[in-house]
Amino acid sequence: MSIEAELRAEFDRAERRELAVLKVLPYVLLSISTLITLLQPIWGVPVHVPAVLGLTLATTVWTVWFYTLHPQWHENHSLMGVYYAGLTVLGAGLVALAPWYGLFTFIGYPLAFLLLKHLWRYVGVAATATIASASYMGGLTNIKADNWWGWLGLSVLVTVLAGSFFRFAELGEQRNQKQKMALTELHEANVKLEAALVENAGLHAQLLVQAREAGVLDERQRMAREIHDTLAQGLAGVLTQLQAAEQTADEPRTWRRHVTNAMNLARESLVEARRTVHAVEPQVLAEARLPDAISDVTRRWSEVNRIDAVLTTTGDPRPMHADVEVTLLRAAQEALANVAKHAKASRVGLTLSYMEDMVTLDVRDDGVGFQPDAKRANGSADGGFGLAGMRQRVRRLAGRLDIESEPGGGTAISASVPAIPAEGVR
Repeated sequence: MSIEAELRAEFDRAERRELAVLKVLPYVLLSISTLITLLQPIWGVPVHVPAVLGLTLATTVWTVWFYTLHPQWHENHSLMGVYYAGLTVLGAGLVALAPWYGLFTFIGYPLAFLLLKHLWRYVGVAATATIASASYMGGLTNIKADNWWGWLGLSVLVTVLAGSFFRFAELGEQRNQKQKMALTELHEANVKLEAALVENAGLHAQLLVQAREAGVLDERQRMAREIHDTLAQGLAGVLTQLQAAEQTADEPRTWRRHVTNAMNLARESLVEARRTVHAVEPQVLAEARLPDAISDVTRRWSEVNRIDAVLTTTGDPRPMHADVEVTLLRAAQEALANVAKHAKASRVGLTLSYMEDMVTLDVRDDGVGFQPDAKRANGSADGGFGLAGMRQRVRRLAGRLDIESEPGGGTAISASVPAIPAEGVR
């Protein structure tokens, strides 16, 4: 259970306890007042028992009917005003018969706060205080022409004191209402936030599924380009050399040269095949974290192409979702492949940056550069098949690919994707 829910439940429990007390309090006070009054003759105080019992019964019936049997009437302020006025008159009559019923008149204070609204609360307080003051003076029989002012002064004093307490109670009630409203709004906000988080998680999952599906197509296209540029050309060369060897079977030296060329081409094609498979298979990420995998790719690329290449990692390296790591690894491979094919660079710098909500790979070279906005032979302004595929892969993860280059000024490629954490620690 959330904190706001616990606080709301605590408020509700407190209100239920207060209402439970107020349900029985009128009858408890009436019973105590009646018992003390009926015991008065023992001490020589005369009591008109039939009148007391009759008025007590009328008060009980009045309270049972309006207050106990019909709790739904409590929201009807007009009807509750009638009930409170009748209860005040009955209480005044009981105090007139026996001053000990001043105990019962105390119920007028909490009922005024519970059942009456606005200024009518203070009218009820004043009426209750006036009747209670008569009981404090020993009943109406003790209020004479020479001391009525004392009763009046006591009534005013009790009214002021009770009204002051009422004002504090009203302020407390207003504060409680504001707190309850704030808790309700907080609960609604938390519910909306939880729904938004669930929806966001669903969108992330959908995004990753789409990225995987698109990644399959990207890999197929990449494999097609790799096979065309390496294996197909190599096999075509092997076939050409073998055909030439077949035609020169009567010339041993020429035949041997063609066979040797065919063997060399086959070896080179095998190396290219292994390189292509290694680049496509995620084994490099299964055995190492992303910084180590990119570092290994960079080191091997540098050895093959004899170009200095250095990887720098910043931030807090941590496991990312597989699609995030594959996207950045492919970006590094594609960027390095472009450098080898086109840049004529002498140095390449790679920077892998882990930020709070993003992971960025920057690849910079000091090569010949190019004009990024220029149209390619295929009519694309994305920088050729390799950069276009890289851009598509990054965008499918709601990331971005920025390219900065100019002829003679080298090239800088920056791939940024959301830092989606791994589903489980490797």
